Amino acid sequence: MGRRALRAINPALDLGPYLSTFDELPRPWDAAALFGRQAPLAVEVGSGKGLFLEGAASAEPNVNFLGSEIAAKYARFAAARLARRGLRNGHVLSGDAMRLFDELLPDESLVAVHVYFPDPWWKKRHHKRRVMNEKFARHIVRTLVPGGKLHFWTDVQEYFEISLEMLRATTPLKGPFEVVEKPAEHDLDFRTHFERRMRQHGAPIYRSEWVK
Repeated sequence: MGRRALRAINPALDLGPYLSTFDELPRPWDAAALFGRQAPLAVEVGSGKGLFLEGAASAEPNVNFLGSEIAAKYARFAAARLARRGLRNGHVLSGDAMRLFDELLPDESLVAVHVYFPDPWWKKRHHKRRVMNEKFARHIVRTLVPGGKLHFWTDVQEYFEISLEMLRATTPLKGPFEVVEKPAEHDLDFRTHFERRMRQHGAPIYRSEWVK
């Protein structure tokens, strides 16, 4: 099930307040400078077309949401979703989320980390490229505030089970807590476009929530 071609972005949209490259992020890290206000911060790793960012920023206006997307065309598309609705509590990093965690995010700076349907890197020799690994798990623990949450979903059972075992063995996070699938109330009432596609095809989705 390949991705559909992206719709054209309205050239009149000003993406400036909604999109940054890694080099454009504030240094030293200052989320208030990025969003223009102080508020709890959540990070999404791999934003794709930005459905989660748009929905979350709209539903939780008191939280700042920073998405990261390594594919520049998808990062721009996600930022355009935010710009169309004027959701200034949403922002997209066009770049590698791991650099964000490695180089910028301070300890206890996030209320949530969201990881939805990351690339499973199917071949065994490529498993080391998977985002859910011990190094990233340490960053999750380091950057979450007490009571902060990790949300991890995938459609790959093997990846899910290996990741849960790794999180149990290497972190103090509590979980995994069950996440119940809710009926969709409309065509875009899904966490991500990938969830929408999987559920429309009847494919199982494995969901977990962890708490620091």
